[in-house]
Amino acid sequence: MAVRLQRKARKNKIKAAQRKAAIKRLMFVPVIKCLDVAAIRKSFADRTTV
Repeated sequence: MAVRLQRKARKNKIKAAQRKAAIKRLMFVPVIKCLDVAAIRKSFADRTTV
């Protein structure tokens, strides 16, 4: 394979890896642990009464 084609193949692989990384970064959702739903609802109720 010619040098130019090798370079093009390398660029294509890098571009694909960057695209995958960007998609992963955009789709990332942090894990929510130990959620107290009752306390959250109470805090919203307190806000609406004020």
